[in-house]
Amino acid sequence: MLRLRARIVPLFAVVASLLIPLTTAHAAHAAEAAEATARTPVVFVHGYNADPGVWGGLREDLKADGYTDAELFSFGYDTHRSVNEVLSGELAAYIETVKRQTGAARVDLVAHSFGSLVTRWYVKFDAAGQSSVAHWASLAGPNHGTSTAWACALWDQACRDMTPGSYVQKRLAEGDETPGAVRYATWWSNCDEVINPDSSVPLTGAVNHAAGCLDHNALLGDDTVSQSVRAFLRS
Repeated sequence: MLRLRARIVPLFAVVASLLIPLTTAHAAHAAEAAEATARTPVVFVHGYNADPGVWGGLREDLKADGYTDAELFSFGYDTHRSVNEVLSGELAAYIETVKRQTGAARVDLVAHSFGSLVTRWYVKFDAAGQSSVAHWASLAGPNHGTSTAWACALWDQACRDMTPGSYVQKRLAEGDETPGAVRYATWWSNCDEVINPDSSVPLTGAVNHAAGCLDHNALLGDDTVSQSVRAFLRS
């Protein structure tokens, strides 16, 4: 009997040594799967006279971080229409589609320039806005208007929305600029040739980042801005 026990004990030790790596690997795989399941989809919203193609660099950076194409979405729209009467409603419908497609309760919004006004209006005034958005990121947004929009305001509704003191600007400035439990962040440049003044971009209640001397569109492809945006989305 003693000899039998002596043989069984080493056998158990061998089996246990084989199972431990398998158990550890399974746990690691389960953790990775849980992280992927919990990742919030990102919806990119481009700016005036642009299209979803402007997000190529940031999309690739997010994919390098582990995002898949099924978690990255680009809202394409006619940038010459009204923020409050048309575009925010179209964005709301698009976000609901993303939520249904992914099963996510919320999305992260990353906007450039005019897209900042479209997304802000949705978050602030849509019934589902604040409950449907986890992070809101604005690159070079005319959040308090820009004087350069006067150049096209005579014939273009979106330009009128971007002018200082417009109906859209006044409504967005009323009360809390960053309402709800949404996390807000902006990135602005002191060399932005489109946003004037530079102080138009930052919002009270947001984490406001100075991006340095970059052109308006350069914020879209700058590595430091990309790193900062991605860190914000992880927060």
